[in-house]
Amino acid sequence: MPIPEDVTGDEIDKDVRQELQSLPKGLAEDVAKNLVMVAKLIDEDPEQAYEYSKIALRLASRVAAVREAAGFAAYANQKFSEALAEFRAARRMTGNVELWPVMADCERGLGRPEKALDMAGAPEVAKLDKAGQVEMRLVAAGARRDMDQLDAAIVTLQSPELASNSVQPWTARLRYAYADALLAAGREGEAREWFAKAVESDRDGSTDASDRLAEMDGVEFVDAFESDSDEAAPDAAVAGPKAAAGDDDEPWVEDDEDVEEFYDEDDEEFEPENDKG
Repeated sequence: MPIPEDVTGDEIDKDVRQELQSLPKGLAEDVAKNLVMVAKLIDEDPEQAYEYSKIALRLASRVAAVREAAGFAAYANQKFSEALAEFRAARRMTGNVELWPVMADCERGLGRPEKALDMAGAPEVAKLDKAGQVEMRLVAAGARRDMDQLDAAIVTLQSPELASNSVQPWTARLRYAYADALLAAGREGEAREWFAKAVESDRDGSTDASDRLAEMDGVEFVDAFESDSDEAAPDAAVAGPKAAAGDDDEPWVEDDEDVEEFYDEDDEEFEPENDKG
């Protein structure tokens, strides 16, 4: 696939560049350029990003950063089985736990919310940084909703991070998820309050909280460029929030059951001991 002339490969993160030093120079440059294209396109054109990730994977499948990039490209295209396989491979190579929440979300995408909840109670969660712990909480709440356990989803999201007045990168998305769960449970007054709080903290437009709030208030948006007609303007489109993820409180784990370590580093497959389906 063509790569723009202004893409040199030097744009990649220094840690990734260091990983690529194990490759011959020319090959490392080609892989770096493809990884840059994945990063540039994954939000605006995930299908193209996926194609570039496959090229990088073909060139350097033994590089953890390449496997991780391939995983995120597959995840962006809802290829959850493929994404999970790539994330597992990257984790085996590095031993890091930072991919744990997105791996759990892949289980949700595959229709296995029970496995996502098992992962939410695993020892790995305590090893995550604050952003990762919040991300895991959001995934667990989503799994509860997948199982029609709305009240449990609401309780899962109630946390020191939600109550904190400080605004962190994940604050808007956490508040949004809480508001959305409240609305699904029919608690409209509380939901409106939390959508408003999400708007206040959403500095980078990571949610559509303002649209949801306007919708609850009965506000309609009219396209100023539409020709005059007697037809009513359509309601504003509602887009879902991105999957989520600090105060210095204790790490959180799902407390409905203790989950033993179930990831075997020597095993290609990932099988939880407490597999509930």
